[in-house]
Amino acid sequence: MPPASILIVDDDPNNFDVIEALLDAQGYQLHYVSTGAAAIAALDTLEPDLVLLDVMMPGLDGFEVCHRIRSSCTWATLPVIMVTALSEKQDLARCFSAGANDFISKPINRLELIARVQSMLLLREQYRQLETFNTQLEAKVRERTAQLQAIIAQDALTQLPSRAALIQTLSELLQAKSSAFAVIHLDCDQFKLINGSFGYTLSNQLLKAIAARLQQLIPSDGLLACLGGNEFCILLRQTSDLERIESLIQTILDSFKTPFTVSGLDLFVTACLGIVLGHSNYVCPEQLLQDAGIAMYRAKQQGTGSYQFFDPQMHQTMVHRLALENDLKLALDRQEFVVHYQPIVHLKTLKIAGLEALVRWQHPSRGLVAPGEFIPLMETTGLVVPVGLLILKQACQQLYRWQQQGWTHLIMSVNLSVRQFACPTLLDDIDQILATTGINPACLKLEITESAIMDNAETAIGLVEALRSRQIQISIDDFGTGYSSLGYLHRFMVNDLKIDRSFTSQIQILTSKYKVVDTIIALGQQLGLTVTAEGIETQPQLARLQQLNCELGQGYLFSKPLPAADIETRFLNGKDSPIMLVA
Repeated sequence: MPPASILIVDDDPNNFDVIEALLDAQGYQLHYVSTGAAAIAALDTLEPDLVLLDVMMPGLDGFEVCHRIRSSCTWATLPVIMVTALSEKQDLARCFSAGANDFISKPINRLELIARVQSMLLLREQYRQLETFNTQLEAKVRERTAQLQAIIAQDALTQLPSRAALIQTLSELLQAKSSAFAVIHLDCDQFKLINGSFGYTLSNQLLKAIAARLQQLIPSDGLLACLGGNEFCILLRQTSDLERIESLIQTILDSFKTPFTVSGLDLFVTACLGIVLGHSNYVCPEQLLQDAGIAMYRAKQQGTGSYQFFDPQMHQTMVHRLALENDLKLALDRQEFVVHYQPIVHLKTLKIAGLEALVRWQHPSRGLVAPGEFIPLMETTGLVVPVGLLILKQACQQLYRWQQQGWTHLIMSVNLSVRQFACPTLLDDIDQILATTGINPACLKLEITESAIMDNAETAIGLVEALRSRQIQISIDDFGTGYSSLGYLHRFMVNDLKIDRSFTSQIQILTSKYKVVDTIIALGQQLGLTVTAEGIETQPQLARLQQLNCELGQGYLFSKPLPAADIETRFLNGKDSPIMLVA
């Protein structure tokens, strides 16, 4: 290690000789200049480890030289010892104010000089170590930053550009005022099923296989990015040609018709795509991805293997849907859900046999919201379970009141959604409602769709048996729309088959649906089940159902769903007489 370098600044050479003699045995490399200006000029050449600086000098005095050293980016940490004959406290204070690290008084004491020099050289070494550490730390930070940027820019699983990298590329396109490009949002279907059936390890392998196949289809001016999960995005540069875009989309969809071979398994996957075209109105990449995502969501609503170009109306529709969903989440707490009842009629006598309880949403500003608008949202948000229980409880309470008024033969029908039917607490919830309301369970009929049954037929059979053991009646709703349940029908302890309105509306026309109604009624009679036709709207439909000996029916020909008070006024006025048909 080279000896420490000390710069001595003093206008009197004799003082240098004194210092040199005092430090002779220490082995330091000493340098001498006689002016403050020369000291400043010598710093970069000599690169000293310490400055011994006289205070009183002509030209630049010691205070000014020290101040300039402290103002330098390169030498700001260089230790400075002021050598002075001044002894007044205010003079010593000026030394420290100028930036001196220490001072030594004239005449100089050898031991004091050696001790102070050693102390300052140790300080210099500590500064050097700190600078080295900072340099190494900065290098590590730069290296780690580069690594993180690489991680951020690349999807770890597929090795494709990430969402962040795609956003950066889109930002550059928008900044360049380019509008000749297209963004395609691709979402793979069935991944929840695949995850549940085969686990995430196989799903990840499948995603890699999908990425590899898509990469082969992307043109040279395109970019394939992974947005995360089972979603990908394709950027087509330098194009606004719809024919070219649609050709690529069709090629992509066709490629999904070939199974993906993963871990020895052939897996079929479908995809939906949403497309947004570059436009001068776009100012940030997030808007492009948002609109492409909206278009993809609309494609999903059309069915698997679909694609959809974005148009502004979709955005308004999505905003409306989100607003409605937010209101829906508040509606339960605000007690905005009400029950309307539609009469179920004996078709031969046209006397009321029971009622179906139907949920309605009394929105505070929109009034009654159409069921088709909010019931699908309840399914997707999971609200259908608590709301379904609320409707069941209100319907049972209302049935109890009507039976207390003498209408003891009425049967109350209540729908159970797929999610309700799969709820693990369903039986306990129903038992609690029966105990609270005090109704006869035999007067309650639960309507279950074929899809709810067929999602897990063996479990459904056990659940139906448990409900029937409580004397609750069971009806298969919309029967005929999901033919798969026919093989299980003899094993279900059901009471009623309900013909879907899509068949009822066609029975006066000689079509295949005409024969379906005949078949369902005959099947019900063979199995000893009650058959209820829903959606009866015309006299010819009623006449044909009566001819086929269909036992029960409901529909607008008899009455639309009504509040309980209107039901009492129109149908429960103390007379068990036939219902007047709606003209």
